[in-house]
Amino acid sequence: MANRDNVNNAQMVFLGTLTLSGTTPAASDWVDTRGFDSASIIVKTNTVTDAGTAEGFSFVVQEGDDSTAAGASAVADAELIGSESDLTVTADGDDDKLIGAIGYKGSKRYVRIVGTGTTGTDAGVEIFALLEDAARAATTFVGTSVAAT
Repeated sequence: MANRDNVNNAQMVFLGTLTLSGTTPAASDWVDTRGFDSASIIVKTNTVTDAGTAEGFSFVVQEGDDSTAAGASAVADAELIGSESDLTVTADGDDDKLIGAIGYKGSKRYVRIVGTGTTGTDAGVEIFALLEDAARAATTFVGTSVAAT
């Protein structure tokens, strides 16, 4: 019989609202993946006043052994399920849309996402993490993020 209970087997974590302005990168908080066998990062836009030039704004998934910003490194494509390019936003009218999700199958404890715009970008983006397959015990459905130090 299939186990359909994700309330006790998953955890949703809000990683923050990123303000993307021009070409300045903005990083989400970290999600601590300890105790879970799978993680996905979910991107949702708020208001997109200007996506920027034709390339709009895009995202890079980072990982680390600790929660320091200095310890962050880009995740290799082989450690992702899906493509970071699928999370690119190019239309000014992409307000309040679920842009997509990308899976992480790497081995580092902490994962986050960094958004970077192009000239003229002005947008707000919410980032969530979904942790599933609790390896050790039932968990609470809502978790907390870890701020980069």
